Amino acid sequence: MRIGLMIEGQEDVTWERWLRGIELAERLGFESLWRSDHLFSVLGVPERETLALWPSLTVVALRTQCITFGQLVSPVSFRHPVELAQHAVALDHASGGRYVLGIGAGWYEREHQAFGFPLLSVRERMDRLAEALEVIQLLWTGEEVSYEGQYFRLECAQLRPRPQRGDRVPIVIGGRGEQRTLRLAARFADEWNVTNVDLDDHRRKIGLLREYCREQGRDPDSIVCSWMVAHIIGRDQTELFERARRLAAWFPQWGDWPPEAILAEARRRNWLVGKPEEVVEQIRARARIGVQRIMLQTFDLDDTDALALFASEIVPAVADAA
Repeated sequence: MRIGLMIEGQEDVTWERWLRGIELAERLGFESLWRSDHLFSVLGVPERETLALWPSLTVVALRTQCITFGQLVSPVSFRHPVELAQHAVALDHASGGRYVLGIGAGWYEREHQAFGFPLLSVRERMDRLAEALEVIQLLWTGEEVSYEGQYFRLECAQLRPRPQRGDRVPIVIGGRGEQRTLRLAARFADEWNVTNVDLDDHRRKIGLLREYCREQGRDPDSIVCSWMVAHIIGRDQTELFERARRLAAWFPQWGDWPPEAILAEARRRNWLVGKPEEVVEQIRARARIGVQRIMLQTFDLDDTDALALFASEIVPAVADAA
């Protein structure tokens, strides 16, 4: 099992916190580093600072040596595929081939209303995502290409340089939809990511993805299944209660909840919760259904002890999980 760190870049992530997160991810031995792509807080606190996407990823490319990194995920509802294709290739080259392009359809209605981006119906969003993926793949050929779609158009367009790794940068598609998202992942993605899913539903979705891969004539083992999940970890009950109290500062609706209620809510949301040995078993359960990478959704970057505990006691214990 590969374990990466995923930072919510719109929840008061300053440059100081981001640089600390980069340093911690590589020093503690996390396999990858990810960040969200939103324009303001998705937890209902719009005054929180948001760190701009592309500069923050460029810093990762230039300051790290070995970790995989990318965004989880950029919505094509406000990121044009030409922008995504060009920045992806630049980061691919800058990092020596360690960048992964995360892409999705878009979901946060308040964000789209605030900045004037049309979110559209679910069907239209998925049609737009499919077109964006086609456009990106065409542009990565480095040849002169044209495209006529409902949402995007190219006329004798050409992007250079080509990706460092041939004709593509690895793509992770995020989403839980079984009819459209999973089929697009089977067709375009190197990795499929999901969040907020229980074990049984997760198992069923992975089974569907593998079925869709076979329909495409694709080896189901050629696509990585990953899971983004938040966490509350502690060596004992005292630490768990303290971390639950700290998290209440990030979730306004939890402000006056007792720690027992926060832990119960975290478990209801299928977070990783408990002492190290409990979290190890929760991860092994996901590995047994086919999950190969976990992105640890992290809100409190100031709690470096929690990340160090995860890296020292959990990452080695699940390294062989499959």
